[in-house]
Amino acid sequence: MPLRPAPVASPPATRQRLPREARTRQLLDVAWTMIRAAGTDELTLGRLAEAAGVTKPVAYDHFATRNGLLAALYEDYDARQTLVFDAAVDAAPPTLDDKARAVADSYVDCVLSQGHEISAVVAALSGSTEMREVKRRYQQAFIAKCQRIFAPFAAGGHIEAAGMWAVLGAGDTVSDAAMDGDITRAQAKDALRHVILSVCAQHEEARPAETAAS
Repeated sequence: MPLRPAPVASPPATRQRLPREARTRQLLDVAWTMIRAAGTDELTLGRLAEAAGVTKPVAYDHFATRNGLLAALYEDYDARQTLVFDAAVDAAPPTLDDKARAVADSYVDCVLSQGHEISAVVAALSGSTEMREVKRRYQQAFIAKCQRIFAPFAAGGHIEAAGMWAVLGAGDTVSDAAMDGDITRAQAKDALRHVILSVCAQHEEARPAETAAS
C-alpha cells in the first residue's frame, strides 16, 4: 500500500497591519456591532480586541480606557450625524419653513438611524467626565450652527442661544419618544419643526419694534 505524504501544516494566520485611522475605524465598527448584539455591559477593551482579532495592547493604544472607547463611539455617532445634517440643510431651499423642516427631519432621522445603541452609550457614560466634555462640545457646536442657519430669518440677524437650546432639548425628547414607539417618526419631525418655527417667530416679532426704534 503506497504511503501517503504527510499533511503540510498551514502557516499561522497573520494579523493584517492597518494604518492607525483604518484600525480605529475597524475597532469602532466592531464595537457598534457588539453593542447592537448585547448592549454596553459586555463591552470592554479586552473583549473588543478579541472580537476585532487584535491584541489587547492595540485596543488600549487606541482608546486607553473603556470610557475612552465609549466617548469615541459618541464622537463617531456625532460626526456621522453632522455630515447628514449639514448635507440636508445645505440642500434645503432658503426659506424658514424649508430650513426648519430640513433641521427637524435630519435630526430625528440621525437619532433613529442609530437606534438604541447611542442611548446605551450615553447611559454607560452618564456622569463621567468624558461624557460631559464630549457632549457639551457637540451641543455647543449644534447651537452655534442652528443660530447661523436661522439668523437670516430673525430680527437683527441674530437668534438667541436660549431658543436653540430649547430646540436641542425638544429634538432629543421627540426622537427618544419615536424610538420607544410612543409617537411616529413623522410626528417627531413635525413636532420638532413646530418648535423651531415657534422659536424663530419670537425673534421675528421683535423686528417691528426694533425697526421703529431705529
